[in-house]
Amino acid sequence: MPERKTIDRAKRDKREGKSASTQAGEFVREEIDNVREGKHGVRSSKQAIAIGLSKARRAGVKLGTPKKASAETKRKAEQDTRAAHDGHAKSSTRSKAATKALKKESTKPASKSALSRNATKTASKRTAADRSAAARKAAATKGAAGRSAAAKKAARTRAANKQAAGGHHAAH
Repeated sequence: MPERKTIDRAKRDKREGKSASTQAGEFVREEIDNVREGKHGVRSSKQAIAIGLSKARRAGVKLGTPKKASAETKRKAEQDTRAAHDGHAKSSTRSKAATKALKKESTKPASKSALSRNATKTASKRTAADRSAAARKAAATKGAAGRSAAAKKAARTRAANKQAAGGHHAAH
């Protein structure tokens, strides 16, 4: 069961007109925090994300069914979406069994480096055009002040990197 504050954050995102994936991100973040705190473990970073998305669907976030997923994953996603509307309680025996199994797993997949590897791998599967379009959309939704701040930060980063590269070569 997601924490009250996670559900509240997701609702606030919805009110602010943010995308379903942003709303679901709150549940994924909670799941990663749970693993880091040692409440339970996971086999992989992907599993932690999948559990978070499942909880989001069950909490009523309108996430679509994944297009490129396996039939099993699609079925699970539809099942989760339906579960948001039917009010029956989850079997406590099954719930305990799932938690018990997860407790035996590792907490390493929720580490910063593991999540970073996962993000890099996922990004590399996307086309350059897709990544570029996402960046353009992000810039468009920032607003003038946000764009200005982002540009200043980018300029600072470039200057810092240039200096680091320059200083690095001078030492040799």
